[in-house]
Amino acid sequence: MISLQKGQKIDLTKGNPGLSKIIVGLGWDTNKYSGRADFDLDASAFLLDQNGRAGGIEDFIFYNNLVGGDGSVQHTGDNLTGEGEGDDEQIKIDLASVPSHVEKIAFTVTIHEAIARGQNFGQVSNAYVRVINEVNDQEIMRYDLGEDFSVETALVVCELYRHQGEWKFNAIGSGFSGGLAALCANYGLQAG
Repeated sequence: MISLQKGQKIDLTKGNPGLSKIIVGLGWDTNKYSGRADFDLDASAFLLDQNGRAGGIEDFIFYNNLVGGDGSVQHTGDNLTGEGEGDDEQIKIDLASVPSHVEKIAFTVTIHEAIARGQNFGQVSNAYVRVINEVNDQEIMRYDLGEDFSVETALVVCELYRHQGEWKFNAIGSGFSGGLAALCANYGLQAG
């Protein structure tokens, strides 16, 4: 299993011949604090073209749209609390079936109703993303995001992208203010 640092790019399929069905698992812990509301963190995936833009709402896979990319990308459902061990949310991808116009898949985590609840990623710890081979349940790579965030309400965690016919993984770990609406705008979508 390979452990990545922020900014690192690594081959995903080249070093793992035959790899197609993967699970991208995202996890986090929330710090104990005196707020009145529970944290509800949401993982999402944006299917992007060569210009880094989503074609439409169907290219935005999240808790209200669990399947995209002609069925090649599937969110396993919303976890409302983040309690317990292991991945809090998972997105399954069949790399061989991702539509050809999709050059990049960006994975993000946002805090539901962050502003109203007075919450941000400064109150979140132990955030990570890992890639698992769905066929044998083997963890291929992992990226621990560290504690670099303060007031941000959205994170771009990582990207999968095509490079010379193979898929690569990019550990991004950059924060956004403005939550999901800002992320959607960044990728060319109008948020609801």
